[in-house]
Amino acid sequence: MFERDTLSIIGEGENPYEDSVSFPIFQSSTFGGGKEYSYSRCSNPTRNALEKAVARLEGARFGFAFSSGLASINSVFSLLRSGDTVLVSDDLYGGTYRLITKIYQNYGIKFVFVDMTDAENIAKHLCNGASMVFVESPTNPMMKIAPLPEIGLLCKEKGALFVVDNTFLSPYFQNPIEFGADIVIHSATKYLSGHHDTLSGIAVTDREDIAEKLNIIAMTLGNCLSPFDSWLVLRGMRTLPMRMEKHEENAKSIARFLKSLPEVEKVFYPGLPEHLGHELCKKQAKGFGGVVSFTLKEKKHVQAFLKGGNIIKFAESLGGFRSLITYPLTQTHFSIPEEMREKIGITDRLLRLSLGLESDRDIKEDIMKILRD
Repeated sequence: MFERDTLSIIGEGENPYEDSVSFPIFQSSTFGGGKEYSYSRCSNPTRNALEKAVARLEGARFGFAFSSGLASINSVFSLLRSGDTVLVSDDLYGGTYRLITKIYQNYGIKFVFVDMTDAENIAKHLCNGASMVFVESPTNPMMKIAPLPEIGLLCKEKGALFVVDNTFLSPYFQNPIEFGADIVIHSATKYLSGHHDTLSGIAVTDREDIAEKLNIIAMTLGNCLSPFDSWLVLRGMRTLPMRMEKHEENAKSIARFLKSLPEVEKVFYPGLPEHLGHELCKKQAKGFGGVVSFTLKEKKHVQAFLKGGNIIKFAESLGGFRSLITYPLTQTHFSIPEEMREKIGITDRLLRLSLGLESDRDIKEDIMKILRD
């Protein structure tokens, strides 16, 4: 088996199209001849190349590319039936929370929000019956780490589907299939693409029965990724290894720097030794990622960050070449009720920083400029 660095380059395998080095864009809605391809909503060569590449990088056999990260989650939730119970991370991306509460709860599906860092707590809830366990690790934005191997064993024992949102670490740093995950999803908008230029989502599985169902769901819902966007993500993946190394290098440096600042109350990053999930993350992942969340002591400093600096830009999203600051309270997690936000630590002084590929020295100077101006 090739190393992850190599798989990022040749992940889709043999390229039968004139031996081109860059996989071609099949910008066609339909295909004649009645052969392998007929209609791009059902199947497209460029999208299939991306799906194969991500699946191989995750250590799975089957991949599906969707129009956004939420589209991939929606497709996975489409596996559920009325009466099912789903355990989900209590610290959850706001878009997923909105999908659950505004759409899927209307279909007679019960969602139970659970602290996924506690395997005993998960086991207790599984004993009450659950069809699916949906985990973010690290979580967005509090960077909590779930014990994936333990959850995988519990799900196998109880017959529950184990789904992991692996967006924050990417398949370069973490492969949940190794720990029993039935489905791994990504907002490929983030690290897989890496260039702030496309919306995309991925779901991979090593189970043929799930792959057959996801194929029907994707074809029927019509939320598959376009050929051009598939090519953009495939192009981004060529540099995934070196980008992830630089993102993490910057995150480690900036996390330590933020700790030293008198304006900062607390830093949340699994790469810090004092982080509650540090040792666990070391065991089940190959890196800590490029996202750092932190709480400021005073609200006025939040407003300074939201004005932005010369380098750090106030914007949603993460995982691209540019360092971005996000305010979960009004952006990614505005859909979550205040009581729930407060419980998990999403206050009006919390910021999430996605480290880009700039010089860490310049990022530090930019932070100082933001705080001192």
